[in-house]
Amino acid sequence: MDHRQQNGSIFGYYQSGIHIADIRFAETGVWHRPTGWESGEKQTGDFTQVLAGNTGYELPVHELNDRLAEWNSLDWSETDAVFPPTGGHYQKHECIEGIVAGGDQNTKQAWVWAVRETTQPIDLIICENEVIALVLTGRGDSAILVKSGWEDLTPLKLWEDQLLSPVRYGITHLGRHDVEMRDGVKLATEVWIPAGLQPGEKVPAILMRTPYGRMDAVFRRLPFVARGYALVMQDTRGREDSEGEWIPLVHERSDGDDTLTWIASQEWSDGAVGMLGGSYVGYVQWAAASSGNPHLKAIFSYVTVGTPYVDIPRKGGTILTGLSWIFMMAEKRRDVSALSRDDWSDVLKVRPIKEIPQKVLGKEIPFWTKWMEHPDGDDFWAQSDWKRHAEQVKVPSFLVSGWYDDNGMGTSESWEVISKQLPDHAHMILGPWYHKANTTREIHHVPFGNNAIRYDLDVTQLRWFDRHLKGIENGIDQRPRVEYYMVGENEWKTSPTWPPQEAVYTSFYLSSNGEANTSAGDGALTTAVPQEQPTDSYVFDPQDAAPYLLDLSENENSVPENYSEVEKRSDLLVYTSEPLQEEVVIAGEISAVLYAASSARDTDWLVRLSDVDEEGNSIRLSDGIICARYRHSFSEPQLLEPDKIERYEIRMTKIANVFQKGHRIRVCVTSGAENFSFPNPNTGNDLATDTEYVVAKQTVYHDEKYPSHIRLPLLPKKG
Repeated sequence: MDHRQQNGSIFGYYQSGIHIADIRFAETGVWHRPTGWESGEKQTGDFTQVLAGNTGYELPVHELNDRLAEWNSLDWSETDAVFPPTGGHYQKHECIEGIVAGGDQNTKQAWVWAVRETTQPIDLIICENEVIALVLTGRGDSAILVKSGWEDLTPLKLWEDQLLSPVRYGITHLGRHDVEMRDGVKLATEVWIPAGLQPGEKVPAILMRTPYGRMDAVFRRLPFVARGYALVMQDTRGREDSEGEWIPLVHERSDGDDTLTWIASQEWSDGAVGMLGGSYVGYVQWAAASSGNPHLKAIFSYVTVGTPYVDIPRKGGTILTGLSWIFMMAEKRRDVSALSRDDWSDVLKVRPIKEIPQKVLGKEIPFWTKWMEHPDGDDFWAQSDWKRHAEQVKVPSFLVSGWYDDNGMGTSESWEVISKQLPDHAHMILGPWYHKANTTREIHHVPFGNNAIRYDLDVTQLRWFDRHLKGIENGIDQRPRVEYYMVGENEWKTSPTWPPQEAVYTSFYLSSNGEANTSAGDGALTTAVPQEQPTDSYVFDPQDAAPYLLDLSENENSVPENYSEVEKRSDLLVYTSEPLQEEVVIAGEISAVLYAASSARDTDWLVRLSDVDEEGNSIRLSDGIICARYRHSFSEPQLLEPDKIERYEIRMTKIANVFQKGHRIRVCVTSGAENFSFPNPNTGNDLATDTEYVVAKQTVYHDEKYPSHIRLPLLPKKG
């Protein structure tokens, strides 16, 4: 056994830059000593043992203790990749130079070793063949364990910026407040403020409004309080301890407006409020911003949900199959166990769609019923479309999302608004991430670089709020407006705009090379407008729709899977470029124009872009879907005239990707997205109540008169 392990090693535990405890790893177990940071008075008492189970720490301290001796026994100096005997794959990533406190003051070099092939990786930092730190990052927070005195050789260096709000306060919990909305409904609201405020001293606030429980993981946000902010956590209407009916999205504009006004009226408030959070907790920020409330001074939006017909739950007019989230949110308190089922394929076949909760769960889900009662984009859905009030949105905004975020359309919508309304105070980071942003370096076996995980998101969000809530001139406005990750090159890029201003939108046309395309692989993709050509066709059977590759229990619905096997089906049309003679680089929003006819009165059209390597693997990059009846308007549907040619504009997801030399660019057209959206029954009846199906013949046109194409944002060639 290594002597360091025998004697016990003491590590400081830091949550978003704040030293919250000391941890002693020893043969006898794990011991800890809280620092007393919440009281504002440093504690120096004895260590007490950390019992197994709920330790109160985000890092799995017992598991780390079990492995520390093994890690310290390995030779990290002779290779760039290490595979410990008990498992794991570590790659040498980046060097950090620093000085050990109390040491000889000579600069030392430590190396971050990035964990591969896992979610929520805990990276190691090695110096002189010893583990000196362990790092876990997330969507706006971080946890770091570092050997005492070695902090300067870890990402904690980022927190040493003298322009960041310092840790100066303890925490006073003011408890629960039932805040009354304009219609009398009261929302459960928890408040923490910096301890020891002087009479008349006021502070800005960070507000998070959530349907997932106002006390959920609140420890990740309490560091704001120690740095001089009030923290306000609120259960949204109808959730947990809040009154009212839970109808996702509907009340968030007015409830956000009323909550902002309430915060500004509190005796501890200086009137400035920032909002923070991701997914639904991102959506509520944009809804509140669209109220024009003057107290909202900044938002930091992660992977935000978008508006109903662009994002969820009616993307392109379809009905998305997000039942895992819907089942999880069926009661007032979130039930995470509802995500995991082994019968999702059977559940998705239940008809009518409207009655799935009753037939599967034995109960009604009221908000699902209400959704199903509004088949078209009427006034009910308009309540959730904050973009109808886009002119009110003039709040400094920082957006974070990823190429494979299943709510990525929400970030695209938000960026379009804020970059127009307030371009000098709009920033965005787009990574190679799915909805759980900044938490993995591989998604479904598609690997990205070790730099896919960033250590600076929580520092950046503090700096953003310091600038716009406290007026600290810290230079964040001068950073690049957009940072984005180039897949295929695995490098971060910067741009003053999104899409990058140098992007040239170029049409790639579907072509059959003069022969009808009736099976996978027949079609071509070319930048030349096709001349006279025969049409392509396939048969779409809603009861045997082409699959969209995802796992509903994972609750990640936009992953970069390999579609090479799916593309062998007869109900897809596949158009592929010749092998590329040189690399082709794209970065931006993507769209397609499809000229098509159906024998049915209604149907769906899906267009997918993929990158095909030399082995034939076809990795999904982007896609978009539209329900035919909504081709002109989501509020005024128009059924098809069978076999009549129609023009469809299909909005697709954004991406930055290098198609390598020898790879091919592929576009697929189909009508099914099983697992992603409920297959259109093709009858023209109400999608929610229909129990019948019609098999449709689908015909795609691509000639000079009907030039079906995809628009790709090409970046100039290097040099």
